[in-house]
Amino acid sequence: MVRDSLARRHTGEEDFRWRGEDITRLEGFSDAVFAFAVTLLVVSLEVPKTFEELLTTMRGFLAFAICFYLLLLVWYDHYKYFRRYGLNDTPTLWLNSALLFIMLMYVYPLKFLFTLLMSELFGFADTETIELSQFPLLMVIYGAGFVAVQVVFVIMYLRAYRLRADLELDALELSVTREETQGFLINVAVGLLSMAVAVLGGAATIAWAGYAYILLFPLQTINGRVMGSRRRRSKAAHTRMGLMMADHKTPDPSRLTRPLIGMTMTWCSEANTTNQAKGQGGGSVAGDGDLRRAGAGGATSARA
Repeated sequence: MVRDSLARRHTGEEDFRWRGEDITRLEGFSDAVFAFAVTLLVVSLEVPKTFEELLTTMRGFLAFAICFYLLLLVWYDHYKYFRRYGLNDTPTLWLNSALLFIMLMYVYPLKFLFTLLMSELFGFADTETIELSQFPLLMVIYGAGFVAVQVVFVIMYLRAYRLRADLELDALELSVTREETQGFLINVAVGLLSMAVAVLGGAATIAWAGYAYILLFPLQTINGRVMGSRRRRSKAAHTRMGLMMADHKTPDPSRLTRPLIGMTMTWCSEANTTNQAKGQGGGSVAGDGDLRRAGAGGATSARA
């Protein structure tokens, strides 16, 4: 399983410690649903019998590749969430079920829209599959599915943020959680903007409803760079604080040796002074002794 091999290969991210270690049954079931959704995207389940049928099948490969890539993005967001937080409680179960249900329903407008766009772009469309007046409704249906998927991810990340104390998220992990939540909110806003253009503008401005999704690229880039810059400044400040604390706890050795040298020199000076005083006192004592001995010798001579 791809999810299992990725979990064994990586132990976390640069700014995030992965708490989901083992692949749960919930994730296994989710992978099966994603695989079924990809199967629904397949151009044709039957092997072409003629060359014309093969060419017809080949025309849908580009649309299939785009739809497959979009589903892969959703799967990877799902994978990262469960690796980061490892939640497997009842609310997460219901949110995950809602996400899978929406994905299965989202596949049909996704495939129809991009197959239509690729056919119009390369001139593959032989018959009219949709009327011009129906394009706004198509964009609304597609936008509703897109927004619904993003809303579920927003709720899931808000729940993880609410459980930040239980999950023991640090400052950098909280920043990543906020960045992901903001990113999904940006997707919701862009999807709602596209739907609004389709509803209010009608068929005359339907192209702008599609162009609105181009805003995702600069907005997501700005969100990632701003939050990444904040995390880098936070890590730099934390590093400087750690160095200052280490310098405070480990003083300069010269600061310790200077008082000892001063104390040693003072002690030596006092010892020399004491010895000199004792030497002078000893000389005077010796002189008095000589005088007493001399006096005693004179008295002995007088008696004799």
